[in-house]
Amino acid sequence: MGQKRKKILLLGGTSEASQLVHCLQNNDSIEVIFSLAGVTKNPVLPRNVISRVGGFGGVTGLIMWLKNNQIDFLIDATHPFALQMTNNAWKAAKICGIPFLNLQRPAWQKRDGDHWYEVNSIPEAVKILGHRTLRVFLTIGRKDILLFKENIIQHHYWIRSVDKPDDTVLPSHAEVITARGPFDVQSEYDFLKQYHIECIVTKNSGGQTVYAKIDAARKLSIPVIMIQRPVMPQLPSVSTTDKAYQWLMSHLQG
Repeated sequence: MGQKRKKILLLGGTSEASQLVHCLQNNDSIEVIFSLAGVTKNPVLPRNVISRVGGFGGVTGLIMWLKNNQIDFLIDATHPFALQMTNNAWKAAKICGIPFLNLQRPAWQKRDGDHWYEVNSIPEAVKILGHRTLRVFLTIGRKDILLFKENIIQHHYWIRSVDKPDDTVLPSHAEVITARGPFDVQSEYDFLKQYHIECIVTKNSGGQTVYAKIDAARKLSIPVIMIQRPVMPQLPSVSTTDKAYQWLMSHLQG
C-alpha cells in the first residue's frame, strides 16, 4: 500500500496563496484544501484542488474542523489585514499540534517622490482627509467604507472594489468602479488624470497586484494616505511563495 497523503489546509485570499496552490497541486504526496473567507461574491477558485468558501466559527470551530478533516499542516496565506483569521489559525494549530506557517508578502516601502501620510487605522485616515473638499480615490475594500460616509460627507469619492458595496454604506458623492487586479501603471495614471484625483486612501497590502496606483501617484505627485498593517503576533512566517514551498517540503521529507 502507498503512503497516506498528507492533508494541507491553505487559507487563501492573496495572489501568493494562488501561486502556492499552483506549486502544490501536482504533488501526489499531498492533498490541498483551499479555503476562502467568502468576502467576495464570485471568488476565483483554483482548479484541481478541493476548495471551500466561508468561515469556520472562530477558534473552536476551526479546531473541530482540523480534527474532523485530519489536517496535517496549516498554511495561512490570508490578506495582511485579516488579523483575526491569522490569530485564530495560529491558536487552533497550536492546540491541535499541527505545523503552522504564515505566508505574508512584505509591506510596501516609501520611496523617493512618494507623498505618504502613514496612519494606523481607518478613523485616522478619515481625520487626515480633513474638511477641505477633495476628489478621493478610495481603495480600502468595501467593508470599511461606512466610516467615510458617516464622518466626512463633503468629499467626492471614486471607490474601487471587486464587488459593489451596498448603497447603504456609500458616501453621498461616490462613483463605484468594480474591478479585480492586477492593474498596470499606465491605466492607473490615466485613471487618476481623467478624474482629477487629489488624494488616494489605501491599505498597505504589499505585493505587485495593486501597486501600480502607488507608482502612478508618485508620477503625478498625488498624496497617499497609507493605512499601515495591524501588528502581527510572533509566529512562524515567511515572505515568499518559494519559502513557503520549501518549508512544507522540508516537513514532508523530515
